[in-house]
Amino acid sequence: MFKNLFKKESSNTKIYAPINGEIVSLEEVPDPVFSQKMMGDGIAIKPNKGQVYSPVEGEVVQIPDTKHAIGLRTGDGIEILIHIGLETVSLEGKGFTINVSTGDKVSVGDSLMEFDLEYVRNNASSDISPIVITNGKDTGKTFSMTEERESIAGETVIITTSEQ
Repeated sequence: MFKNLFKKESSNTKIYAPINGEIVSLEEVPDPVFSQKMMGDGIAIKPNKGQVYSPVEGEVVQIPDTKHAIGLRTGDGIEILIHIGLETVSLEGKGFTINVSTGDKVSVGDSLMEFDLEYVRNNASSDISPIVITNGKDTGKTFSMTEERESIAGETVIITTSEQ
């Protein structure tokens, strides 16, 4: 009767889509760093708008000088990389506007950045945008990817975590 009384509450984190567009599996990303999950497991979105919103409650932990990506950390320690397009580091920040700073606390749906989708499509190798859990093996959690095919930023759950 008392064995569950002191059991730690299991915490499941929902990671929402940061971008509107078509959801594709990470294996479909035409870059082996992502498709072979060298940086971690996740999902990718082919954007239909150049806006990026926070997929979680958390903190901004990384913004490269080239502005093509944002790293976030949730309260339970999950680290998420949102990488806009492929080979976008070579754009040297052109076409990207960051709306947050490292250390900022963010909530689901907060604006993180805007990007010129046409510029990215014309100047990068692809506009497909991976969303990767970079420390998944260190969290003690399992990650389930959505079966949905279309994402609405801040509404569509793309990854669900659970305790192992």
